[in-house]
Amino acid sequence: MSSLVKEELAKRLFGPRRQRLQEFIQVEGPGAERCYLCAAVTKSEEVEICMVKHLRVDREEKYEIVEKWFLKDLEMIDGKEADTDNPYFDMHFHKVYNLEAYSCASKYTFARTLNKLNEMYLKKDLKIVNFDDTYLNDDSIWSSNNRDCLVLMRICFYASNLLCLSLCPLS
Repeated sequence: MSSLVKEELAKRLFGPRRQRLQEFIQVEGPGAERCYLCAAVTKSEEVEICMVKHLRVDREEKYEIVEKWFLKDLEMIDGKEADTDNPYFDMHFHKVYNLEAYSCASKYTFARTLNKLNEMYLKKDLKIVNFDDTYLNDDSIWSSNNRDCLVLMRICFYASNLLCLSLCPLS
């Protein structure tokens, strides 16, 4: 489902603005509104972070940008508590924005994406605090940046090998 939403956002909202959508996560909006936090790269290679509201008008899906910032203005991402599984985090721009992601995993995915985009385009000292470094690093086995299937296949492969070895009689 998320790949379909990403495709829709890229086609309807970011494509016409000549931007490449890199990542998005669902966040809690006011009331029952569905909102997405998106990271996109502009034609001039600036990284834009925006809050997108998802609207359903009649039978048509619409997306509207309600807030926009640039990665160069992001001072800090605060994951609140590194040792608990929670979806809450703060983004510090000229003002602090309190956000609640759909899940803790999506919070980490977005922080990893911003860190990677910072390394590619800005190379500034981006403060990422109160995140567990094990899950924040993209090279970790636990990172879920579109490689969930590969990790699951690797774990299943090892588990099946262990099962086969345990069923083999020792002679």
